Amino acid sequence: MSRKCQTTTALDPALVVETAERRILFLRGQRVLLDSDLAVLYGVSTGRLNEQVRRNRRRFPSDFMFELSAEEAAILRSQFAISKRRGGRRTPPLVFTEHGVAMLSSVLHSERAVQVNIGVMRAFGRLRRMLAPHEQLARKLEEMEKKYDSQFHVVFDAIRALLQAPTPPKRPIGFRRGER
Repeated sequence: MSRKCQTTTALDPALVVETAERRILFLRGQRVLLDSDLAVLYGVSTGRLNEQVRRNRRRFPSDFMFELSAEEAAILRSQFAISKRRGGRRTPPLVFTEHGVAMLSSVLHSERAVQVNIGVMRAFGRLRRMLAPHEQLARKLEEMEKKYDSQFHVVFDAIRALLQAPTPPKRPIGFRRGER
C-alpha cells in the first residue's frame, strides 16, 4: 500500500489489520502509528488529518499523541528514504498511541474512520497478545535468577539470548554469476 492518499471507499478489514500491524513502530517506549500511515488508512491527506487533530488538541494529551523531535524525524527520514527538501515533509510527524487512534474516530467523522479504527484496535490488541508471553517469560526468568546462585548465571544469559529476536543474516546486494 503506498503512502499516498487513497480515495477508494471499499475497505477490507483484514487488510486494515495487516497494514496497521506492519506500520506500528516502537518509539519512546510506546507502540505508535505515524500520522502519514493513518492518513493512508483513513483515505485522507496527512495535512487534513493533522488539521483535525490540531483543531481538537484537547482530545489528544501527550500520552495519546506527540510530535517527533527533529532527531527522531531525521532517523525516520533515513529509514524510509524520505527527502529533506522539495516533496518531503517540512514538519515533524505526529505519532499516535493506541488511545490516540481511538480518539481519532471522534475527530474524523466518516464510516471509513470507524472501520479503520476497529481494524487498528485489533492490530494493537493482536500485537499485545503476541508480546505478552515473552514479557511473562522474562519476568519469570528474573524471579528464578534471584532464587538461584551465581553458578546458573551462564544458563540465564543463554536463555535471555534465545528470547532476543534473531537478526537475519545479511545477504550481499547485487548479481552474482551462477545464482538464480
